[in-house]
Amino acid sequence: MTSRLGDGGRLINRARPLGMRFDGRYIRAFEGDTLASALLANGHLLMGRSFKYHRPRSVVASGLEEPNALLGVGEGAAFTPNVRATTAFAEDGLTMTSQNAWPSLETDIGVVNDWAARFLPAGFYYKTFIHPRPLWKHLFEPVIRKAAGLGAAPQEQDPDRYEYTYAFCDVLIAGGGIAGLAAALTAGRRGERVMLVEQAAHWGGRAVVDGAEIDGQTAADWVKDALEALEKMENVSLHLETQASGVYDHGYVLLTEALKGAGPAERVWRVRAGRIVAATGALERPLSFAGNDVPGVMLASAVRDYMVNYGVSPGDRTVIVTNNDDGYRTAITLLDAGLHVPAVIDARDGADSALIRAVRDRGVRIHEGRGIAKVLGRNRVKGVAICLQAGEGAVLQEIACDCVAMSGGWSPVVHLWSHCGGKLNWDDARAMFRPDPDRPPLGADGTAMVTCVGAASGALSPAEVLATVDGAPEAATEECAPIKPVWLMPQGAGPELRAKAFLDFQNDVKVSDVRLAAQEGFESVEHTKRYTTLGMATDQGKLSNINGLATLAGALDAPIPQVGTTTFRPPYTPVTLGALAGEARGELFQPLRKTPIHGWHEAHGAHWEPVGQWRRPYCYPKGKESQEDAVAREVRATREGLGLLDASTLGKILVSGPDAGRLVDMLYTNMMSNLKVGRCRYGLMCDENGFLMDDGVVARIAEDQWLCHTTTGGADRIHAWMEDWLQCEWWDWKVHALNLTEQFAQIAVVGPKARAVLEELGGLDVSKEALLFMGWVDGTLAGHDVRVFRISFSGELSYEVAVRASEGLALWEKLHEAGAAFGVTPYGTEALHVMRAEKGFIMIGDETDGTVIPQDLGLDWAISKKKDDFLGKRGQMRTHLTDPDRWKLVGLETLDGSVLSDGAYAVDDGTNANGQRKVQGRVTSTYHSPTLGRGIAMGLVRRGPERMGEVLTFTAPRDGRVEARIVDPVFYDREGERQDV
Repeated sequence: MTSRLGDGGRLINRARPLGMRFDGRYIRAFEGDTLASALLANGHLLMGRSFKYHRPRSVVASGLEEPNALLGVGEGAAFTPNVRATTAFAEDGLTMTSQNAWPSLETDIGVVNDWAARFLPAGFYYKTFIHPRPLWKHLFEPVIRKAAGLGAAPQEQDPDRYEYTYAFCDVLIAGGGIAGLAAALTAGRRGERVMLVEQAAHWGGRAVVDGAEIDGQTAADWVKDALEALEKMENVSLHLETQASGVYDHGYVLLTEALKGAGPAERVWRVRAGRIVAATGALERPLSFAGNDVPGVMLASAVRDYMVNYGVSPGDRTVIVTNNDDGYRTAITLLDAGLHVPAVIDARDGADSALIRAVRDRGVRIHEGRGIAKVLGRNRVKGVAICLQAGEGAVLQEIACDCVAMSGGWSPVVHLWSHCGGKLNWDDARAMFRPDPDRPPLGADGTAMVTCVGAASGALSPAEVLATVDGAPEAATEECAPIKPVWLMPQGAGPELRAKAFLDFQNDVKVSDVRLAAQEGFESVEHTKRYTTLGMATDQGKLSNINGLATLAGALDAPIPQVGTTTFRPPYTPVTLGALAGEARGELFQPLRKTPIHGWHEAHGAHWEPVGQWRRPYCYPKGKESQEDAVAREVRATREGLGLLDASTLGKILVSGPDAGRLVDMLYTNMMSNLKVGRCRYGLMCDENGFLMDDGVVARIAEDQWLCHTTTGGADRIHAWMEDWLQCEWWDWKVHALNLTEQFAQIAVVGPKARAVLEELGGLDVSKEALLFMGWVDGTLAGHDVRVFRISFSGELSYEVAVRASEGLALWEKLHEAGAAFGVTPYGTEALHVMRAEKGFIMIGDETDGTVIPQDLGLDWAISKKKDDFLGKRGQMRTHLTDPDRWKLVGLETLDGSVLSDGAYAVDDGTNANGQRKVQGRVTSTYHSPTLGRGIAMGLVRRGPERMGEVLTFTAPRDGRVEARIVDPVFYDREGERQDV
């Protein structure tokens, strides 16, 4: 029976009692308890149900490798599902609930799956839920969705907050056991900047629990002295409850830190480390025997942890089953606490060591060459039936007990080593995969980026562990008998026993499932993993993977190294979504970007349109004016007099350096390197496949500088695109791309009176002769240093005036003040769109959808025939993209003057292979033109430019039809006379 010992528990404070509830029942705990130790101390062995068969489950481990004890913790907005009971701490008043059971943990209707287990082997779902097909939607899918998952998703908004932080160090050491502490002391004394992180809430690791001796001291005393020395080093920082979640390229490490108090709940650290030392220890493996999942069967090391750290007895009578000496340590710990050990079942014959002799001398019977045939009991251990390990499971004897402590050997935690490509070797003598020092993950300089020390390198005894660290002290040596690899008990177990020997406790994957996968042809460990779901539970195979691949190797009659391992990927253990999101929630989920003139727009009644992270004025309704009327008024005022547009959101990327011309020539379809200083050119950007992705005006600023304007939504994306090519492909080019979008405000001054208002402000000659169309000039305007571009997206006389962001509002207000005499009108994005459509100018995202090339839009003239290459050139040569039947850009006029529906399809005769009406085009942009007094549209139509004058039928809402004629896409001022006056 699990209970609290009368004394002991180095991590708990018996002077601080706590009260909690588990499924409505009162739980008494102490400060420092984990949820698991508190539940065990109160006799609550049953903590959950397995995913597939709903078998009863209790803790099997004591750390983050725990696969079974997952709880719902908290209430209301503070509720968190799938909390690992072995790593979460007791809190006064905390509410815990069991998961994956209904109507109760003790009486779970899902147990019917266990009764039908023989009909639900691995992969049964692949064969079962496909016929008859109509049942998928109405029966199979609803049932599967209902059964999927373990804990319930929270229903209320998380009240906690989270944060990111950044750090740099010479060496980051992951793991605060004796190897990690020794490595930190060595590096710290060398003067290196050291970050030492430990995922647990205490230092020292296993050595303290197991009572190792270091430099003539107990491990606990040595750890205390080491910490005092480290705390005095200003170049060393210590971080408890901080896990190294993942190692990425170039020494980039993500850490997740659990915090307490009134501040953030968790903190994600983004660290750049010169080198990384993985002192992550090793995990004890379970043994595979029938009933090894029954509550009360635990890892031998976990039994020691609960007793030494928390003063909790996992049972009154504990049987040890082992294939190595480590199980005997647990026997001694139990005996020292006054508990009974009826027997040690050792799979080895004739094993001898000081530990074994010490246990035998204390009167414990040792059964050599034996294994467990099966565990007696269902909801808790009642005993074990033992057999010959070399046999088939014939029962020799039954032993009454209420706990089974199993030790199947140790597996180094090599995840961080493997995240960036470190390779492993199989060690036959120790039955483990360990890092291959000759094939480490390499840094940019070709040296090892990660090194493993301590148990993570395959060292097991304290003396071996410390010997892996330069300058470390010495520990007392231990005499140990060799391990005997045991992957199944007994080794000749038949189908009935194999079907009850579990590998993955949470997902109910058994030895028989892996053998079935091999029998059905899934010979790759990765395929077996997916067929059986081995290692796909929330512990990601920390306890099951090695046993599983060894079982697969046995089924294939192949050596374990040949079968290999699954791929280790970050994070090492699950990281909460809240921690990953950090402060990006609520209003900060996607920070709102505002131009320097945003407040003015808001004060003048702007109706907003979201454009990426920006908010741009859609229009400025006056009084009871509708949005449609406001847009029409803004268009007319701009065409007839003077309009102002806040264009500050347009991307502004400065490309500079000796190879800048080379870069812009590769980025744009047309030639940019021959552009003269002081001139501008419209350009197109395509992706590698040749599809149009952005457009804008490029201005040459100096001999080695080009300013690339992008769309509002494309600025960050295009800058990242440039950096991607520069860092990954053209890393040796001497060029920089700098995103200046928010450094400058940009104001479009548009309309027949545009020149007049600029001349009214004074300070700069903007005459036609001084500032040519598609040119730019620097100067002073109304006392502000500006750069004025003579470009037009409206078809009218237009200037775009760039000024420092801090001066944007002041210049805008001066333009309005001076423009009052000319009928100045601010206009928004919709008026902008209407005017550009009247001129036949394309809009990225309207006329493009990721499948459109420049040639589809009649922009062949913007594709250079002089350049050898540009991004997308080869993609555009594909047969599909040169097909004469491609949909191409045209203008569309409805016969009745109405406005076509956005996205409406032009129907064609006949039906396609799916029985749907064929289509021959679609509307890309459609507006009512205040200038022309009727509807206008642009669209993509099959062979469109060849079919001028043809009338097409377009779909309309409610199954209607509208007829429209194919016309030239330029509806207004075809010759461009108004923009170059």
